[in-house]
Amino acid sequence: MEPTTEIRRLLDLMPASGRMMTKIISKPEQPKVIETQFPLPWSGDRPIWINFDLWSRLTRPQRDMILLRTVSWLTGIKWFKPDIYQGVAVAGFLGAMAELVQRDVMGVVVAGGLTALATTQIWRNTRSSQSQLDADEAALKIAQRRGYSEVEAAQNLLSAIEAVAKIEGRFNLNFIELLRCQNLRAIAGLSPMGVPETIKRE
Repeated sequence: MEPTTEIRRLLDLMPASGRMMTKIISKPEQPKVIETQFPLPWSGDRPIWINFDLWSRLTRPQRDMILLRTVSWLTGIKWFKPDIYQGVAVAGFLGAMAELVQRDVMGVVVAGGLTALATTQIWRNTRSSQSQLDADEAALKIAQRRGYSEVEAAQNLLSAIEAVAKIEGRFNLNFIELLRCQNLRAIAGLSPMGVPETIKRE
């Protein structure tokens, strides 16, 4: 597989938000098929590293779904969106700065603590089971705009998760991957049972 040609194809597959926020980089030395890091608030491009030798062992629909899923997860992480935790984090930071100017040590500690607490909650929410399942479902929606049916997209993503584990020499899927597979089986009509709401919130 020629990385430049495949990268060009994958860029065409992505939604516009993915093209703006992410960058695909060939990394032949990595042991994983595809890898990315949790994006921090100050990071610019959100890199996606692909080992194209391993990548080529997947079918084209599997590659499409793995890429769309990775992009959906990365673009779904928004540090600066208006919700309660972002509001508390900003208020805490501004409060800490004001207290620092006034040399109020206790005020700085309290405001800094609020900022840390809110930032930790944002971090946890974006790494929860629900956020992982949401990324899968967002990828399925994008895939439907690229000509796949929902069932077809779910089946391809399901088979891709299992294929990636085998390629990487992993004999068992981790807990999140098992949840994702169960959810995808339900969407694809392969199982009557989805993932219980209580587990999604963990």
